Amino acid sequence: MKIGVIGCGNISSIYLENLTKRFENTEVVAISDLIHEKALEKAEKFGISRIMTLEEMLNSREIEAILNITTPKAHYEINKKALLSGKHVYCEKPLCITDEEARAVMDIAAKSNLTVGSAPDTILGAGIQTCKEILDAEEIGQIIGAVGFMTCPGHESWHPDPEFYYQKGGGPLLDMGPYYLTAMTYLIGSITAVNGIGTMPQKTRKIHSGPKAGKEFNVEVLTHINSIFEFENGATGNIIMSFDTWYTHLPYIEIYGSKGTLTVPDPNSFGGPVLIRKAGSSIWKEIPLNLPYSDNSRGLGLSEMVEAIEADREPIASGKRALHVLEVMNAIIDSANRARDGEISSRA
Repeated sequence: MKIGVIGCGNISSIYLENLTKRFENTEVVAISDLIHEKALEKAEKFGISRIMTLEEMLNSREIEAILNITTPKAHYEINKKALLSGKHVYCEKPLCITDEEARAVMDIAAKSNLTVGSAPDTILGAGIQTCKEILDAEEIGQIIGAVGFMTCPGHESWHPDPEFYYQKGGGPLLDMGPYYLTAMTYLIGSITAVNGIGTMPQKTRKIHSGPKAGKEFNVEVLTHINSIFEFENGATGNIIMSFDTWYTHLPYIEIYGSKGTLTVPDPNSFGGPVLIRKAGSSIWKEIPLNLPYSDNSRGLGLSEMVEAIEADREPIASGKRALHVLEVMNAIIDSANRARDGEISSRA
């Protein structure tokens, strides 16, 4: 399938590397970016023959699908315009910023008989696919609960232009939560109820690298969020997403079953390790990854979406799943921003 790529930021290199050299069912025919020099650099590096404006790309009869890897606040407009121009869409996470935007995108796709896919596609990697096989075989029995932790001090220490991570559409939950919640919903099932609490301990941040080093900017979103939630099958879960944490011994994701515990690898990666410890055992056993895609395979979701279109089925890294995860995240944020329930009047 002939692909047009919109956005040439940090994440674009690994996408272009894989889409141009690895996946045989994708052909990148053009790229676009608001900064022409960025598009020119990527075109030369990855042998892409054409640089187009957004309008030229959307009007192209040759391009069949759009890969949207712009910043989150641009996702809705580009996704909508691409679908209205008759093109399939694969979008970086989150699919949109609001639930209403995401539902509108999915409605347009359904009415136009077009397909929407969305990152993260790490659920297609060897690590999480191995976990899926373990859970489907009921090796840890009935799933009781799950936990997930993403803790770091923030992206301004390494990213040259990090402000958007702290604006509407950013924050640790909307930025990193899709990896964790997509993995959890893929492995366990849909989430039906949530509660959240959060804080913003730093009102300003300072950029530490690149041409903007030393610049201070305002923080607009919660940067340390806790949530508890319930899965449709009755299992419970909780996550901590933080841009305010220096160090931790916490796992990425653990799933607790009636017959043991499964440690899920970093959902922001495609590999392992996958660990299991059965009831009564004194040791953790590492499970070999005998499935493909254990390295950085970003773009795999787009390739799988092309396969799904050809087979007339829904992709695994689907817009439908991305909409569900977005709704969960926004519900957590809404809960965290509301007045606290169950306030305690006494003090220790």
